[in-house]
Amino acid sequence: MLGAELHHTEVLEVELLLAGVARRYGYDMRGYSRSSLMRRVRNAVHQEGLATVSALQEKVLHEPAAMVRFIERVAVHTTAMFRDADVFRALREEVIPVLRTYPFIRIWHAGCASGEEVYSLAIVLEEEGLYDRCRLYATDLSDQVVERARAGVFSLRNLRDHTVAYQKAGGRGDFSAYYQADAHNAVIRQALRRNIIFSQHNLVCDGPFNEFHLIMCRNVMIYFDRELRDHVHRLLYDSLSQFGVLSLGKRESLHGTPHESRYEPIGEELRVYRKVR
Repeated sequence: MLGAELHHTEVLEVELLLAGVARRYGYDMRGYSRSSLMRRVRNAVHQEGLATVSALQEKVLHEPAAMVRFIERVAVHTTAMFRDADVFRALREEVIPVLRTYPFIRIWHAGCASGEEVYSLAIVLEEEGLYDRCRLYATDLSDQVVERARAGVFSLRNLRDHTVAYQKAGGRGDFSAYYQADAHNAVIRQALRRNIIFSQHNLVCDGPFNEFHLIMCRNVMIYFDRELRDHVHRLLYDSLSQFGVLSLGKRESLHGTPHESRYEPIGEELRVYRKVR
């Protein structure tokens, strides 16, 4: 009985924490899936050296630096270069020919995390001769994560895996040509960053800001509840041009979403879709 009461109290504390963060800072995470969110909030409590979620709430609301750490720990920023290489191969083979028909191409990478997949797409566009007429908008919830993506610095430990993924994705050249390496890190070359605009954007409360020919929003909504997923799908639909392409994560789907009937699959198993109405 006592355990159930403690659990109920913690759930209430988390609800109050999320409401306070939304009102104080504008980061609304109340639509995040509760099971994974509870786990990450507990981890944040532990890492701050606190005893309760209420103590974390007090610290986050009064110390902006604590809020920065909270966003870093609670928001999910998992990514990799050419993550799901077959998706990038499909983009190269099925979507690039469509993009060629436009004189200027606008692309939005929503939930860009630390930027690996943004740079992966930039490499594909460069190799296909389209990059000079592209503008990539890469956004994420956290300003700190966006700054990390803008810097384009990645650990050398992962370069072997990145190189293999690049080759599986249909890479046409030498992957090492796209970065400069030192003893510990690889830095994406400026030539590959020239057409990318990094910015903070909150999918929960910010609206459309342009019309795009391709939107990448991969492995972001798996952490959202049904209501928030529907909200984000409306935002993505409103941000796509007619016949624009939407790329979701492999664990995500348009099935049951408000605009399911307004897309046709380019690669259903790869979760790549074209807006047709």
